[in-house]
Amino acid sequence: MEVPLLRFQSLTPDQIQNHNNCSFPFLFSMSKCLKQRILFSGYGFSFNKTKWKKNPFWEIKCCSLDQGLQPRPKPKPAKVDIDVSVRNNFVRRPSVGLCSQIEKLVLFGRYREALDLFEIFEIEGGFDVGISTYDALVNACIGLRSVRGAKRVFNYMIDNGFEFDQYMRNRVLIMHVKCGMMIDARRLFDEMPERNLVSWNTIISGLVDVGDFMEAFRLFLNMWEEFSDAGSFTFAVMIRASAGLELISIGRQLHACTLKMDIGDDIFVSCALIDMYSKCGSIEDARFVFEEMPEKTTVGWNTIIAGYALHGYSEEALDMYYEMRDSGVKMDHFTFSMIVRICARLASVEHAKQAHAALIRHGFGSDIVANTALVDFYSKWGRIEDARHVFDKMTSKNVISWNALIGGYGNHGRGSEAVELFEQMLQERMNPNHVTFLAVLSACSHSGLSERGWEIFQSMGRDNRIKPRAMHYACMIELLGREGLLDEALALIRVAPFKPTANMWAALLTACRVNENFELGKFAAEKLYGMEPDKLNNYVVLLNIYNSAGNLKEAADVVHTLKRKGLRMRPVCSWIEVKRRPHVFLSGDNRHPQRKEIYQKVDKLMLEISKYGYVPNQKTLLPDVDEQEERVRLYHSEKLAIAFGLISTPYWSPLQIVQGHRICGDCHEAIKLIARVTGREIVIRDAGRFHHFKHGHCSCEDYW
Repeated sequence: MEVPLLRFQSLTPDQIQNHNNCSFPFLFSMSKCLKQRILFSGYGFSFNKTKWKKNPFWEIKCCSLDQGLQPRPKPKPAKVDIDVSVRNNFVRRPSVGLCSQIEKLVLFGRYREALDLFEIFEIEGGFDVGISTYDALVNACIGLRSVRGAKRVFNYMIDNGFEFDQYMRNRVLIMHVKCGMMIDARRLFDEMPERNLVSWNTIISGLVDVGDFMEAFRLFLNMWEEFSDAGSFTFAVMIRASAGLELISIGRQLHACTLKMDIGDDIFVSCALIDMYSKCGSIEDARFVFEEMPEKTTVGWNTIIAGYALHGYSEEALDMYYEMRDSGVKMDHFTFSMIVRICARLASVEHAKQAHAALIRHGFGSDIVANTALVDFYSKWGRIEDARHVFDKMTSKNVISWNALIGGYGNHGRGSEAVELFEQMLQERMNPNHVTFLAVLSACSHSGLSERGWEIFQSMGRDNRIKPRAMHYACMIELLGREGLLDEALALIRVAPFKPTANMWAALLTACRVNENFELGKFAAEKLYGMEPDKLNNYVVLLNIYNSAGNLKEAADVVHTLKRKGLRMRPVCSWIEVKRRPHVFLSGDNRHPQRKEIYQKVDKLMLEISKYGYVPNQKTLLPDVDEQEERVRLYHSEKLAIAFGLISTPYWSPLQIVQGHRICGDCHEAIKLIARVTGREIVIRDAGRFHHFKHGHCSCEDYW
């Protein structure tokens, strides 16, 4: 059955999703791949019988990896001596020597030097430059992603009357796409006297890369009308586009097409399908496609692991990693960086250490992506010294690496070290970005470095040409609040060059809670209610302010508002890892097999710290936790986790607790004294930061 594609050229996403608009539906039987299970139907593509012949290249794989071959080794960098006589005797003669040196520089990956040498052509002009040299210069521009270089090379070709054949037209188009010059690339594509599949694939993949998915689909339909054919690369790109639009219906249509064209088992198509189904929320279909792959490659494993991680199935993702390891497939740096991030979600330091060791064992010890993930992991899970060790061992660093460690120091209350690292970053001529300033300002806020924080805040626009955003202002509001300068914090909100955001008002509300400013706290809360009327934490913070001030009537009004809106304080948990096994506790929990010993330990600790003046604070509510029962108030989840850690670990080892909520004031005071009477270091990561309790003190200095 013939179904014209042009009828879909002007489709919008809503129209594409509406299957009923299609008057020519057809259902594909896919017993081979779906094992008698109908998974989906395909719509709207023009097929004729000539397309269903067996692909003559079916047995020929498209890359050396598919054939089990090693890729051709890249030439090692070598010394390329530039002939001085070539520089001095270039006037109006064939430039064979200079061209050969440019081509050799590009061959060895010395792209910038090749473009520097090309400057001789630009200054003098009139040289006889061959197609191989232009091709090498195009490669140099692509390798550097140099917009300026691409413009220089292309303008020189035009000015010197270079006659483009189809190959060079495509090469120039690829250069513009790879350098991000999509407007110029589209103009070149439209002006092409003739186009082949390479031309279409280049412009379509470029549009998908920049997120213009609908235009990519329109061009794909035009290409289909012109060629009535497409290969695995084209379909892989269009499957990516359907994932970008989050239109699983279109992705399934494309899947049907690949099966009919006998390219459904192609590695690139399969990986694109796994990614598409994962991003569109159908992890079961993604797993099915993965299991049907005739050869599971590194990219295939990485894609399905990323799919599980995307949907929060961290344990399943970790299991897939171990399956990948046992299968003998070679892992790459993306594999290890993903696993480290998955371990961060699971709060599993031991698994992360294993991944770290495997990373080094597989030869990726100097990889910037994987090592940055390790720095980020160790920083987030209380191993800041390990994070610094990995950072110092890195042979090359990018801005993300610096940001990870600066943020880690800040979260651990080590603001001075964060500022020192920031200054070192500037000395090494690494340009900071918005995230860098957010990390260092947050570090100043957590450590009370008000003067240094203001200096850095003012330097953003003055020295670095970066306009402060709302989150930077929120850090400064928190910094002022820490100093008790609430009027100044409110003034900063009012003079901000944009409309105040919820983060800014939330920072002021937190400052009011700590400084017990009832009136200003009520004002900030009302602003927040208007922006985030259904966010529970805003109401709970104000409720704590009222309770602490003894304003029971106002507190009752807040509780009534919560009930009227149907907002419930949800139970949260704390957990601790002992002997590589996580142990989870809820407030007042009775499920743990050692509950009797745990509660006895809590009672004993409360008795001991009462000798140092501890009295339970009945006015403090744990944020976003339902604590109506007396038992829950006495046995918060972090107290149970600490008690279990004390009876299950050696006396000399520190305890590390993780919880998803902000620690309450009563527990904060109690844990300081528990650290004092037990002589143990207790590290708690709550929703906002790390708290290091040692010798009766906390690293946050009682501001959190």
